[in-house]
Amino acid sequence: MAKKKEWREGEMILTFGLTKIGFPNTTPLLDEWLDVQDPILNQGEKYIFEHTYTKGTQKMTTWSEEDLKMKFISPVLELGGVMEDTIFASFFDKKLEAKVDGYNLSVKADFVIAKGLLDYMIRPFFHFQEYKPEKNPTGDPMAQLLEAFLIGQAQNDDDKPLYGCEVVGQSWRFIVMKNRTYCVSKTFNSMEREDLLKIISILRKFREILETKLL
Repeated sequence: MAKKKEWREGEMILTFGLTKIGFPNTTPLLDEWLDVQDPILNQGEKYIFEHTYTKGTQKMTTWSEEDLKMKFISPVLELGGVMEDTIFASFFDKKLEAKVDGYNLSVKADFVIAKGLLDYMIRPFFHFQEYKPEKNPTGDPMAQLLEAFLIGQAQNDDDKPLYGCEVVGQSWRFIVMKNRTYCVSKTFNSMEREDLLKIISILRKFREILETKLL
């Protein structure tokens, strides 16, 4: 069996004619998404937030990829309101494949928000790639996210933007891709209380965008 090609971000840009817009430059779509206030948390959510934040600040540097995913990222996604719901489905470790510009692209997305039912995904809206460099120094998470975006565009076959997030250890960046242009946010440090609150608000804002503009 042929080994899966491991793309690099620069190689993706050159091969597929992508345009990158990075912080401090931005686009209206990304500005709209990141225009948030701190979230309003109920008592139960406050407890989950404090427990997750404290646990992360104390132990994140020792965690494996699975530890990071289960002990920190999952509760943050729950607080962000983007886990399973009646109007959309969420998938973990979902393999995505499509032929784009003559290339067979294949990537396993750590988390996908999509239209679908049970284990059947119809239309992806949001891709999440996480990566733990302290435990695994190989791979390019942004290239993996770009693969997921290109596959999503091929599957969706429309001109609606795709949204995503890249996590490298404690650093989170949010990305919007429209056609072949993608815009990357500044880095949010999830070990800073204000940034973690902002991350939760940005995830909640995506749900609003999903309900009003994408579904």
